[in-house]
Amino acid sequence: MLVLSRNKDERIVIGGDIVITVVEIRGDKVRLGIEAPKEVSILRQELLDDDRTEAA
Repeated sequence: MLVLSRNKDERIVIGGDIVITVVEIRGDKVRLGIEAPKEVSILRQELLDDDRTEAA
């Protein structure tokens, strides 16, 4: 796993067409903005965990 440190308004670019921006940092929470092509699925981990639990 690659671990990066970013400040507010700084970005990370993945594969040239996905951009993740640190929108806000408040306490121990970080708000991220994600720009990606429509065909790229973006899900929070807890939603994937819920789907796997229901399927079991």
